[in-house]
Amino acid sequence: MTSAATPASVHATEALLFSVLVQLIIMIGAARAMNVVFRRMGQPGVIGEIVAGLMLGPSLFGYFFPEISVLLFGAKPQPAITVLSQLGLTLLMFQIGMDFEFSHLKRGRNQRGTGLIALVSVTVPFVLGFGLGQASAASLAPAIDPLIYSLFIGNALAITALPILGRILNQFGLNRDELGVVAIAAAALNDVAGWLILAAISALAAAAFSPLAFGLQIGGVVALAAFAKLVLAPLVTRLVVRFPVKQNQLDPTLTAVALCLVFALAICTFKLGIFAIFGGFLAGLVFHAHKDFVAAWRVQVGQFVLVFFLPIFFTFTGLRTNLLGLGVDDLGWLAAILALAIGGKMIPVYFAARLSGFSSQQAAILGTLMNTRALMELIVLNIGYDLGFLPQNVFTMLVVMAVVTTVMTGPLLTRQLPRIGHVIPKGIEA
Repeated sequence: MTSAATPASVHATEALLFSVLVQLIIMIGAARAMNVVFRRMGQPGVIGEIVAGLMLGPSLFGYFFPEISVLLFGAKPQPAITVLSQLGLTLLMFQIGMDFEFSHLKRGRNQRGTGLIALVSVTVPFVLGFGLGQASAASLAPAIDPLIYSLFIGNALAITALPILGRILNQFGLNRDELGVVAIAAAALNDVAGWLILAAISALAAAAFSPLAFGLQIGGVVALAAFAKLVLAPLVTRLVVRFPVKQNQLDPTLTAVALCLVFALAICTFKLGIFAIFGGFLAGLVFHAHKDFVAAWRVQVGQFVLVFFLPIFFTFTGLRTNLLGLGVDDLGWLAAILALAIGGKMIPVYFAARLSGFSSQQAAILGTLMNTRALMELIVLNIGYDLGFLPQNVFTMLVVMAVVTTVMTGPLLTRQLPRIGHVIPKGIEA
């Protein structure tokens, strides 16, 4: 017979639950409050959620009330909070994949634009970031291998924020517009490339990089995508027919199968080395064609994911970011990071779009969209920090870059979209 739980273990479990519940109340409440504030300022609400996460960390709350901060959040985020944040990101990527509109990519211009924009939006900022890493390694990261550090800086500048870009496209009514579809498709290719580069850097840092293994990894990604299209998509079609959506309500069995598929594909992409959240995106593509399912999921599950899970990740990052820890000497490097990050994305994307046949106004909009980094950048930075590729001050500077490049997007789109006759929806939602 197994022994019953001891009073001490029960108390420890209850204490952990109490701590997590208090943290969730603070995270969700602060994120929603700042979401409302930023939407009233004309910014996408998600920017306010990111700022709320920074405010709860050592940049504000933890600076003025350090004892209370440690009491509430601990010296570092608890494993339960970390897992919840990653689970939420996976479900968010599932929703973004479901909203992906393929039809616009059938046009030759859009196909050319997607490929070329994805290529230049990775290579140009990566090269610029690598050069910046080489120039700053001795000053900012003397204890880290200069090659590994420089490669990581290059990868950090190359990233585009697929999940946040998806939310911004939806908020500005671009999620089914051809410009939005080209941007989200290029961002998806951009991020897959970024994760593969990150996996290669990690292997190189561990002295375990192998060109053969890296080639097999890429082959595994292609094989998984083919399996999803040729095998999983037909099976999902049968399931949707067998368990149809009725009165905009999901069948519980179909919901359970969808969740299991999301998590199974997340395991597959994790094993392939491009991290679990891309499994969520791939699962979303599998369900994309079933509009009734997508609409019902958005109503029943989608809002819960956005309101509950996403603020957890933003707070997780904010607790590790100390904006007040930057010294005067760091400001010059911060300015260089911002200049190369912004110029390295927007300028090459603009010219790539023009070469693909887009007008100057459309090309400028695509440059603005691809400059959005926030969420994916924050994920990459947390990984780099955990692996020891980034010192604290560089981590903070790159978080600032992620926030600034994303904050820019809303005001720029507000000015740019009317020039092509696009009507911006009233009352930017969520």
